[in-house]
Amino acid sequence: MSNGDPVALSRALIRCPSITPVDAGALGVLEEFLENTGFTIHRRTFQENGTDPVDNLYARLDLGKHGGPNLCFAGHTDVVPPGDEKAWHHPPFAAEIKDGILYGRGASDMKCAIAAFAVAAANVVARDGAGRSGTVSLLITGDEEGVSINGTRKALAWITDIGERLDGCLVGEPTNPGKTGELGGMVKIGRRGSLNGLLTVTGVQGHVAYPERADNPIPHLIPMLAHLAETPLDDGSDHFQPSTFTLTSVDVGNAATNVIPRQATARFNVRFNDRFTGDSLEAFLRHQLDGFGVPYDLSVRVSGESFLSDPGSLVDVVCDAVETVTGRRPERSTTGGTSDARFIKDYCPVCEFGLYSDTAHKVDEHVPVADIKRLTMIYEIVIERFFATAVVY
Repeated sequence: MSNGDPVALSRALIRCPSITPVDAGALGVLEEFLENTGFTIHRRTFQENGTDPVDNLYARLDLGKHGGPNLCFAGHTDVVPPGDEKAWHHPPFAAEIKDGILYGRGASDMKCAIAAFAVAAANVVARDGAGRSGTVSLLITGDEEGVSINGTRKALAWITDIGERLDGCLVGEPTNPGKTGELGGMVKIGRRGSLNGLLTVTGVQGHVAYPERADNPIPHLIPMLAHLAETPLDDGSDHFQPSTFTLTSVDVGNAATNVIPRQATARFNVRFNDRFTGDSLEAFLRHQLDGFGVPYDLSVRVSGESFLSDPGSLVDVVCDAVETVTGRRPERSTTGGTSDARFIKDYCPVCEFGLYSDTAHKVDEHVPVADIKRLTMIYEIVIERFFATAVVY
């Protein structure tokens, strides 16, 4: 791995099979590069009862002058499993390059973005960092693709406890929805919230030959689900698409053909916009279900609230940098799933820009080598202009 080469660093990271929550040496690869650049490294492992331990890294580099804002890059080195490796034309952890394309699990989501920012920071510091005031930092976790308990959420509290303050954060998630090769299409300025629900209807078990002696929960559950699926939650808002209700499972756990089951359950997810909070959405769902007059149990878990970034300097800096390099003015969007930005927004302004989402989590995940280099250029401009225009919050 050559110093200052984002492609070489990307390949070294991809070669670490860091499937959540296993680190597999990925943070060590990044740590070695950052230490050679002059960063101060902090490592912490977090573990809650009953969960797997997760390694986290926080690295900071003070520029030439003391004081000034802290621009942080946040990301994750953990990746989803490759699935059937026989289906891959290029081994998922070999980091092969063919015809200008880098293949490997994590290329899109999001090891190449981490490499690009690390090299961008090194380039800015080597070129003219001494004339600037502020701090460049990276907050990298191994828990984003999993339950997100022992990663960014805990790492943010930890670095706050050791006296760190973030004034802006750029997350390197793959934000561009267009075809690979069309870098610069989208910046995420917020995210929808996510609520997972478990709906249970309990009846009375009985023999199918005597249905009058039982209370079958299935005919009660089906219209309740149909109503939730067919009832519009809202019509969207200024920056968000309409909230969506999606069924993910319906189950009675009944293998017998002559038994009316006692219980029927359904699981669902709601991606909700800023017209709801997790609490108000739960209240809305319960109100809809109460109208059926059927006893039910509903348990919900909100993994993240909807949020919208401050439309000020950080978002403008990122959009300007993208346009300078690609010639495209990126769309400001809140589409897609959740990310660790949902935790970061409680600490500082945050937005997201990285590579492509079209091959993320797929077989033969890949990105163009040229765009790793262009992303590095974009991040260099972001760093330079952030310190020229930043407002400390």
